[in-house]
Amino acid sequence: MPFETTTQVRFSHIDAAGIVFYPRYFEMLNSAVEDWCAQALGQDFRTLHLHRGIGVPTVKLDVEFVSPSELGDMLTITLSPREIGRSSCQLHVVFSGDERVRLRANVVLVCMDLHTRRATPWPEEIRARIQEGIAYAI
Repeated sequence: MPFETTTQVRFSHIDAAGIVFYPRYFEMLNSAVEDWCAQALGQDFRTLHLHRGIGVPTVKLDVEFVSPSELGDMLTITLSPREIGRSSCQLHVVFSGDERVRLRANVVLVCMDLHTRRATPWPEEIRARIQEGIAYAI
């Protein structure tokens, strides 16, 4: 099932033109991934990082900026898992607001052992939840 979360465009997100400065979208995207891990995958970043020694860094990011966002806009961020590998996961992400798509992205995350700094297989319970999301999208 696609995962949705929301965020509001804040003053700290905008530039002198009054629209979201593009790197701020990446910060919002990372927050959405953090919410997805906690709410959809059942593992918050505190547990993953501090207790399990696992990180989920972005290793590939393909983004299309479709329409600008302005101060005060409420954005819905939808994450849809598309593929899962041994240690990677591909997500399709859409930012939208006021019935307009603002941004589309394809993201590849990797499950990483924080001690060795190398890719590691997804824990089975996390893999199962990601696969549920993929099955829903088909």
